[in-house]
Amino acid sequence: MDGLTSKSAQKQWLNWLKAAAVVAVLYIFLVSIGMIGTAFKGMGKEMATALLHSTAGPVIGLVIGILATSLIQSSSTTTSLVVGMVAAGTFGADPKIAVAAAVPIIMGANIGTSITNTIVSLGHITHKQEFQRAFAASIVHDFFNFIAVLLLFPLEVYTGVISKSANILTNLFVGADSITFKSPIKAATKPVVHLMENVTAAQNIINPNVVLAILAVLLLFFSLRSLTRLIRSLVITRLENFFDTHIFKTDIRALLFGVAITILVQSSSITTSLVIPLAGAGILTLRQIFPYTLGSNIGTTFTALLASLATGTHAPLAVAFAHLLFNIFGIGIIWPIPAIRRVPIKVAKWFAAVTVKNRIFPFVYVVVAFFILPLTLIVILR
Repeated sequence: MDGLTSKSAQKQWLNWLKAAAVVAVLYIFLVSIGMIGTAFKGMGKEMATALLHSTAGPVIGLVIGILATSLIQSSSTTTSLVVGMVAAGTFGADPKIAVAAAVPIIMGANIGTSITNTIVSLGHITHKQEFQRAFAASIVHDFFNFIAVLLLFPLEVYTGVISKSANILTNLFVGADSITFKSPIKAATKPVVHLMENVTAAQNIINPNVVLAILAVLLLFFSLRSLTRLIRSLVITRLENFFDTHIFKTDIRALLFGVAITILVQSSSITTSLVIPLAGAGILTLRQIFPYTLGSNIGTTFTALLASLATGTHAPLAVAFAHLLFNIFGIGIIWPIPAIRRVPIKVAKWFAAVTVKNRIFPFVYVVVAFFILPLTLIVILR
């Protein structure tokens, strides 16, 4: 009996150690995502800002939004830049015209922000089944955003439904007091990200941001491999039951959880990236993850919305409302119709199956969809 008790105690301690290791590795994972964002901002923010100032027409605004956000890895940053430009009168003095000009960029930002979780899924590329699940879970977000833009972009261009609705909402809130909120995740990881940034900057090298990006990718791969193995060893069936019976029991619950987590961490990139290891480990299914990612689209608009309330002026707040309404309208149009709702899931599964057969495809997809194609369209349209 004492031997059994001793083994039980040892197993319990081992599980506690594994749980502590999960927390530590998850922290490294979050730091790596922060480092990737910092590196991309360092390399691309000036270019992104220049791109945003060169907007000429809704189509070019859309592709500039995609490219700018892909360069700086943050739709929140793109939205903030656009809000600042609108407030400064870059798109004209008339607030309604300025907001209408900003909406296509916001739509593009929604597509561009999904690049981060797609990059994260590449950490599973050495394991076939894991990678197929993880890659499908990442690109379902991409394809939903693509479809939402395909449906809403022409509607906005011809009717102005999003910008007009945003202007109406803004009239109700102009002059409201602002509320500030600090992300505990960013507060916890920011010191280490800054430390790594300073260490690479202190080295006498041509481009420290490239070195920071390389270190970030190495940390990302290490943390993903470790996280997947640890999660699997920690009684995976219990985790599955917990997710199935609580967080992801219904689609609406998963969506609301995505909203809440994204508001908490203030980054849809982090929110969607967090579930990629769980998808790779087989704990979460693509069907469970899909509504969760939609919730992250809504949640990511919250910070800019709160910040815009502080301005007390019409145009910046209207841009933030336009971002929120675009995501709500997208979900409202796509989700209620099963035939359309199933498209992102089916395409994600099909594309993931194709990439498993030739694993150069995901790299080609990221480079072409988020960089080469938008850049080519900008050159042609300008």
